[in-house]
Amino acid sequence: QNGVMSGLMQMLLLKVSAHITEQLGMAPGGEFREAFKEASKVPFCKFHLGDRPIPVTFKRAIAALSFWQKVKLAWGLCFLSDPISKDDVEKCKQKDLLEQMMAEMIGEFPDLHRTIVSERDIYLTYMLKQAAKQIELPRASENEPRKYIPAVVVGVVGMGHVPGIEKNWNSDLKIQEIMSVPPPSTSSKIFKFVLKATVFGLLGYGCYRIGHRTVQFVLSMPATQTYLQRLTEVPQQ
Repeated sequence: QNGVMSGLMQMLLLKVSAHITEQLGMAPGGEFREAFKEASKVPFCKFHLGDRPIPVTFKRAIAALSFWQKVKLAWGLCFLSDPISKDDVEKCKQKDLLEQMMAEMIGEFPDLHRTIVSERDIYLTYMLKQAAKQIELPRASENEPRKYIPAVVVGVVGMGHVPGIEKNWNSDLKIQEIMSVPPPSTSSKIFKFVLKATVFGLLGYGCYRIGHRTVQFVLSMPATQTYLQRLTEVPQQ
């Protein structure tokens, strides 16, 4: 449904998620589950998932990478086996170390950082600002002046998004551009064609080999040879 490259990338990221869960004994995204649990305790509280849809983020991220960057990223995710401790997680909560890690990511995959972090900073800021708009109170009649009360909003986001949200808060944000999915590149189309041709070719060859061996096995059976011998003897008689 999301495309070959996007689907493969999702599989790799699920592998990374499973690795983190195995190492720490807790699944990523626990802050969102905790936010949902706490929101259910507050009367009339509306819980809203304000992040950009995953398919849009994946497709834009894949489109932003060159072919060799995709190979390099996939290779790194496939062989991710570095141990992760709870101390490492606590270190990531320190602003300086977190900014250092983000800077390393920008240096290696700047386009990936733009689509996965910077663009989502804009989207998250936009959604928070929409949620923070004043609430209009109901009026008894059309002639009654409009009255508003401030909205009370609690935003739960990853620490890596906080600087971007602060930076974009006073900007006039447009999210139409970051919600569009660019058409696949020529290299992506070629890779998709080659991948499909390879898969169907291997399936066809496998069916041929299995069928060939099955026929040979059936013909080598004594019962089959006896039956064939009788068939050849009938015309002679």
